[in-house]
Amino acid sequence: MVTEETLKTHEMELESRIRNLVWTVSGDYTLKLNPDVERYAKEPDTVLYDTIRQGAFSCYFDREAYSLYLVKKVYSGAAEGELMMLAQLVTEEAVSKRLESERPGVKGFRRRAAEEILDHSFESLSKNETGRLKLEYLRGRREEDEEKSPSYSGKTREWMELLKHASETADTMELIRVTDELYNKVVDPAFVKKHGDLASVLAVTIEELTEYSWKDFISEELYEDGLETYLERVSLDMTNFTSKEAEEKKEKTAGSDTKKVVVVDEKALARMYQYIQRNYGKTWLSESEEKSRNYQLCRGIHSDCSLYYTEGVLKNPVGKYYQLSYAQKQKDKNLHAYYDQHRAVRQNISLLYQELKKAMLLQEDQSFADADHGILQPARMWKVGRSQNADLFRLEQRRNSLDFVVDILVDASGSQRPRQENVTLQTYILAETLSRLHIPFRVMSFCTFWDYTILHRMRDYDDPREKNSNIFEYITSSNNRDGLAVKAAGMDLLKRQEDRKLLILLSDGKPYDVLVNRPNARNPKPYRDDYALHDTATEVRRLRQQGVSVLGVFVGEETELMAEQKIFGKDFAYARDIRNFSHMVGSYLRRKIEE
Repeated sequence: MVTEETLKTHEMELESRIRNLVWTVSGDYTLKLNPDVERYAKEPDTVLYDTIRQGAFSCYFDREAYSLYLVKKVYSGAAEGELMMLAQLVTEEAVSKRLESERPGVKGFRRRAAEEILDHSFESLSKNETGRLKLEYLRGRREEDEEKSPSYSGKTREWMELLKHASETADTMELIRVTDELYNKVVDPAFVKKHGDLASVLAVTIEELTEYSWKDFISEELYEDGLETYLERVSLDMTNFTSKEAEEKKEKTAGSDTKKVVVVDEKALARMYQYIQRNYGKTWLSESEEKSRNYQLCRGIHSDCSLYYTEGVLKNPVGKYYQLSYAQKQKDKNLHAYYDQHRAVRQNISLLYQELKKAMLLQEDQSFADADHGILQPARMWKVGRSQNADLFRLEQRRNSLDFVVDILVDASGSQRPRQENVTLQTYILAETLSRLHIPFRVMSFCTFWDYTILHRMRDYDDPREKNSNIFEYITSSNNRDGLAVKAAGMDLLKRQEDRKLLILLSDGKPYDVLVNRPNARNPKPYRDDYALHDTATEVRRLRQQGVSVLGVFVGEETELMAEQKIFGKDFAYARDIRNFSHMVGSYLRRKIEE
């Protein structure tokens, strides 16, 4: 008689076998797995083949990047079930032939898995376009195994040709393109018109995904960690070459018209601060300080906004959420970019330091004045006992050109994502140069999430040089309200005692923030185009009128140069390449020193 304990032991042994298969194939013993032991009783070869493919996909491609794309596509309005079925075909095509060439025994698992799917799910698969495409794919692979040339007709031929590209690439981004194009052709030809192209899908931020309710996609007990749970499930499902999705997944109409301008109810507003903390880390301000700053700065067109000061989610996390691991991954990307271009970065630092140091030395004014101490003047000794003027000495006086303080403000909006590593290196070059010159400076990045403008302080004015490494924690997301960020940075800068103050703003010249459409909002007008440019330019002029030099470092596309000019006038530098960064920026900084 088979006891319950015997069954449990058997299940545990089976789970262990399945896990070992994945770990052996992928070489990654940290992969999280949830073996489907129950389904193994019905479709053993399918379960084992799915498991092998999970390991292979993790070995050959960036599993996290691909699953994140799928989540963003669903968020943008894609039908989850059909998207996942296409993803299964793409991942199968991407790894199967490569896997079989390395491990010939896998071919038997694949063939038997295909037979199980055809036996159990032919009827359900034949009911929709994606299911029929899967049947054609399985038929074609079977004919290839029999050394026949599969033939397709009409649209199926076009789709199969597109799918074939997946087997010809080792690039995860190319797999994403194939999947996206396949979905837009097979499932929803109007998707781009209704929801946007691939660039729009990829531009969806982690913050937007976190804020979104995934209740329609996960079980009730897992609501609290919705995004993390859904990502994990997608990561597993996308490599499951099984009919389960065709039978059980239904198109989620509730998510088909995803909002680009988020409508937030009062309950969501009450949780907003919690979302901000989870995404950006705890604030370093007390509650009273935070209220005071918001009262002083969030006025006029920013009166319905708030400021949130933080040192980042890596420094002050509120828990082990997905945002924490995502931020660490972005930091690693920034560091890898630094290691790859280490020589160019160090050369830029050296050149910029030498140029600015020379300019500062030339600006040191030397003058002498009569004094009661200093260098004795023998020609004046006759005054002793004869004159009340006892100034027998000459005192050398120098104007300290190093009496500088600098604020570096960096645009961290989502539009900077393609240039994230480059902007990080440019900021680091500036920071290391100023540290060598012993000039106090602060580095902050800014972006806007909901109605909060996030100010991420990576280094404070009087921090030691070691703090410059925090710049590699620079991460891009969401929108940007440049005028408010400049205003906030300027308030602190004006409180400094140094005579000469400089604000350096690294941006792409595209202030953009579509406010959340929430109840009782006083300023729902979108912050963009001329409206936003005028506000940012006004804040720049206001600082200049108060004695602060403001320099723009343009880090965007050349087509946006006119916008940058509207904000900064002539005082902006455009460094197209990291190699000439010190030369372009150095000439502008030198001019500011010499003024």
